[in-house]
Amino acid sequence: MELNYDIVVIGGGHAGCEAATAAANIGAKTCLVTMDMNKIAQMSCNPAIGGIAKGQIVREIDALGGHTGEVTDATAIQFRMLNRSKGPAVWSPRAQCDRGRFIWKWRETLDNTPNLSIWQDQADELLVENTTQGKRVTGVKTIWGVTINAKCVVITAGTFLNGLLHIGRKMIAGGRIAEPAVPNFTESITRHGIRSARMKTGTPVRIDKRSVDFSLMEIQNGENDYHQFSFMAPHRVLPQLPCWTCNTNKAVHDTLKSGLADSPLFNGQIQSIGPRYCPSIETKLVTFADKDQHPLFLEPEGVETNEMYLNGFSSSLPMEIQLEALRQIPAFRNLEVYRPGYAIEYDFFDPTQLTHSLESKIIAGLFLAGQVNGTTGYEEAAGQGIVAGINAALACASSSGNEDGDSEKSRFIMKRDESYIGVLIDDLVTKGVDEPYRMFTSRAEYRILLRQDDADARLTEKAYEIGAASRERYDWWIKKKDAIDVLTKFCESFPIKAKEINSALESTGTTPLRMGCKLIDLVARPQLDFPTLSNIIPELKEQLEKPENRNEEIAEATEIRIKYKGYIEREKIVADKMHRLEDIKIKDRFKYAGMNQLSTEARQKLEAINPETVAQASRIPGVSPSDINVLLVLLGR
Repeated sequence: MELNYDIVVIGGGHAGCEAATAAANIGAKTCLVTMDMNKIAQMSCNPAIGGIAKGQIVREIDALGGHTGEVTDATAIQFRMLNRSKGPAVWSPRAQCDRGRFIWKWRETLDNTPNLSIWQDQADELLVENTTQGKRVTGVKTIWGVTINAKCVVITAGTFLNGLLHIGRKMIAGGRIAEPAVPNFTESITRHGIRSARMKTGTPVRIDKRSVDFSLMEIQNGENDYHQFSFMAPHRVLPQLPCWTCNTNKAVHDTLKSGLADSPLFNGQIQSIGPRYCPSIETKLVTFADKDQHPLFLEPEGVETNEMYLNGFSSSLPMEIQLEALRQIPAFRNLEVYRPGYAIEYDFFDPTQLTHSLESKIIAGLFLAGQVNGTTGYEEAAGQGIVAGINAALACASSSGNEDGDSEKSRFIMKRDESYIGVLIDDLVTKGVDEPYRMFTSRAEYRILLRQDDADARLTEKAYEIGAASRERYDWWIKKKDAIDVLTKFCESFPIKAKEINSALESTGTTPLRMGCKLIDLVARPQLDFPTLSNIIPELKEQLEKPENRNEEIAEATEIRIKYKGYIEREKIVADKMHRLEDIKIKDRFKYAGMNQLSTEARQKLEAINPETVAQASRIPGVSPSDINVLLVLLGR
């Protein structure tokens, strides 16, 4: 049996769902291949979306026309804006979701996407042909013998490629607990010269909330203001539930230490590298031996279920050790669990063999996204997925895109000053990975330009131009843009008289005026904000209430632009300087191996990665400023 599509997406996780819907929305006839249609966008670990820098990525996905934000808002059971005590550059939304509803909301989204089909099966072989231009993907073959022909293939297989589960000394092949691994498919890819390696991740125990003494834990409520993930979706509709916190103790640690000899992380059973920023509880004990307690967060898995997720207790120790240790915590003395924590090893592919479009440098038409690129996290995966899906669709639509992977017109590339997704992809293809990559705000050098509040300002118009964002989304942004401009101009022109406002300013603890000014000068003060000023200035209150909807969102965006105008403009100047180096194309212009003017390490790294631009070359580890100067001299710059 044969099926024919423009694009086939392998894997129905977060990357796959965004890739498939993005490609279909642009107009490509797309097929999503998944092993289980009932586990679409499964949250293999914590049923939560967002967090530090991750929340910004989801906002960017939404601005591009993706669906993760909409699905999250529809299924959120707790929402928080992290880092509110710091500046808006690092504010990061996070939501706990109803795991079951999240799956079915994504399934509903897929079922209602034109040009998109779903085929339940397992990929077994990547089909590749040799052409005069080199290797080109032609489709995939499944374990049931079905050949799916396609112009482009997007692989988003997550942790399933040769997946191996670990609990204590017990090892079982699997992609997730109780789900089969995918053998053979990795080998059908690597035989063409694509490099693979192994990584490890893990997940905690799942707890029955009926066995927990919540009176011995500290409650952690969410927030119920106007913030959400999607710029378009309706506000949260599900009941909002609390999370709970407690700590480990010495008795817990002693019990865990007694099982270290049987830990696959320390007995040589696991050789691959795990995520540094999400360590297992046994790793914490060894790494932070001086600490006598570690925080734990008990989080709900849904509105109706008794299942709860114990954040901070990822483990692959023997089952009995995990349970015995947890029962040393007062709140868990009568604990019952649904399943223990486990670790998983899986294959990933070297991301330095990809272009910034996430297309393979070795096999034309092959795109990779998500954990198969060495990343961790639903958000990082989804961000890569939408980029891969967009670029696969553009390649199909372009008359030259399939023959020329470097064609600017057939690629959608986001710069580091344009999005966290751009930072993520540039880090992957330029620097590679030696551990599962996780996004942080600290990885972005242009944080003030990459705020969660303005992802639509940065990306929606560009996404609309290529067909990724709908006309409805575009119009929605334009209305918001116009409202921000109106409010900004009002603040710039509205006069303030010192004698009329000084008493109110003094009552707020800010310096009174010596002379009159414009309202924008007051808004720029750190001690003042729109809510405070609107109680003092009736005309401002009236102006803030003028928009038909999203009043608070518009006010926040405007206020941030006014308060941080100087920082924003300064960062744009720095970014513009870097763009000059981005404009100097060097791909395939040098034979680095024979350039003795460069350091040995630089020659090796430049030869392996073959950077697109001088700017990308400057970000490669091991390439020094002097090496860059050599390239610029040779280019006559």
